Amino acid sequence: MPELPEVETLVRELEPRVTGRRIEKVILRWPRCVAVPSPHAFAQRIRGQTIRSLRRRGKFLWFALDQGALLIHLKMTGRLFLLSRPEPDAHARADFILNDGRILRFSDVRKFGRLYWVQDPEVILGALGPEPLDPHFGPEDLARRLSGRRGRLKALLLDQRVIAGVGNIYADEALWRARLHPMRPAASLSPAEIRRLWASLRAALRAGLRHHGTTIQWYRRPDGEAGAHQRYLRVYGRAGQPCPRCRTPIARLLLQGRSTYFCPVCQPPPA
Repeated sequence: MPELPEVETLVRELEPRVTGRRIEKVILRWPRCVAVPSPHAFAQRIRGQTIRSLRRRGKFLWFALDQGALLIHLKMTGRLFLLSRPEPDAHARADFILNDGRILRFSDVRKFGRLYWVQDPEVILGALGPEPLDPHFGPEDLARRLSGRRGRLKALLLDQRVIAGVGNIYADEALWRARLHPMRPAASLSPAEIRRLWASLRAALRAGLRHHGTTIQWYRRPDGEAGAHQRYLRVYGRAGQPCPRCRTPIARLLLQGRSTYFCPVCQPPPA
């Protein structure tokens, strides 16, 4: 699933290319990808509107329009491409035809991704937690988000109401950097460990951004190119390979049905 670095990469690369462009036509090739409002109303309300800005909130792309906003959540296999001309795509779910003739295409193999038109984006985005890379988000803010919670550390990092934008890959990478076991109860962290987790989370996300995201299978940049961060992962997907720090084989466990990778020596299990 595209996480903060992948979605932010899309935003940074699309923003200068689509801002100021008018959406002349909306072609819904699979209308059920529209979550809000009805597919017909969605197309009607977006057609003729100009994209005023593009930003990210959590894992959402947020296109500010003349009226309201177009929100896109890519979920597991969603992609956004900017095409100069129509191209065959068996997985195309929606095309936004821009006034310069280019096509902003939403493609999604598994059909989990969703499109929204809302007058007020906070209706959808208001429940999200803080942005971990926000300059105003400090260790004390992370401590407050985790305070009193009985959940396991990785599960809370994946909870978008606690922190926005973090998913499976970067949670594993951050916990390895912080030397914290994914099953550690969040309430057991000391102030020093919380500071270490805060710094590690930001470092892991910034590394992903630096390499334009992680392409394990589905994620692509707007021009179709893959990200490069998969070459630099420390633990994710590396079960049985040596830990980059201590050379112990990386272990894998299932947490809430998701593969979780960690070093059993660098990240000691909870007592």
